[in-house]
Amino acid sequence: MSLGRKLLAEFVGTALLLACVVGSGIMGVRLAAGNEAIALLANAGATAGILYGSIVVFGPVSGAHFNPAVTLVMRMKHELRTHEALAYMGVQIVAAVAGVLLAHAMFDLPLLQPGTRIRTGHAQWLSEGVATFGLVLTILLGVKHRPQAVPALVACYIFAAYWFTASTSFANPAVTLARALTQTFAGIRPEDVVGFVFAQLMGAMAAMTVARVLSLNPLSRDREQPD
Repeated sequence: MSLGRKLLAEFVGTALLLACVVGSGIMGVRLAAGNEAIALLANAGATAGILYGSIVVFGPVSGAHFNPAVTLVMRMKHELRTHEALAYMGVQIVAAVAGVLLAHAMFDLPLLQPGTRIRTGHAQWLSEGVATFGLVLTILLGVKHRPQAVPALVACYIFAAYWFTASTSFANPAVTLARALTQTFAGIRPEDVVGFVFAQLMGAMAAMTVARVLSLNPLSRDREQPD
């Protein structure tokens, strides 16, 4: 598969992901009549759905990373060359911004609106570290043990992580950067992005370490059989 086709798959998949995250947040808030739990449920369900569909469709083309943290881990595992990984990351960031703009356009909102939602502090950073750790670990172990189940595994994990993390599980540097451009339900203040991205990268590195340890084959020992 040519790099150009892989990058196109990453662009389309990432843009659709962000359009879904932001768009479903807007729709959820409008229909929930002030009930944020219902809005979050709608947001989480829609995100899980788009992830499952996009990974199934684009996975055979590009691997369906849609996430610079995942791409970084795959580069460190030597599954991508450096120039490929950098191209993936660049496309993911551009596509994420395009997805946010698309969501705004679909709901007739100002296209550019710097985020105002405060998401900072140790609890938020810990949440993002945990969210990204779990996502990357799910991918690495899923690819090793149940590759056909990876779309469902990722979708299920993200749906759950929306609810068990205080940050609602961004778990993706490109998503975080792009969501700093919306004042909607899914937004984040631009000044809070650095803390989120740092926590996400630390979570990804921790997941890679744990996956490596769990994948080690223990030394086999012959057991003496009783006479």
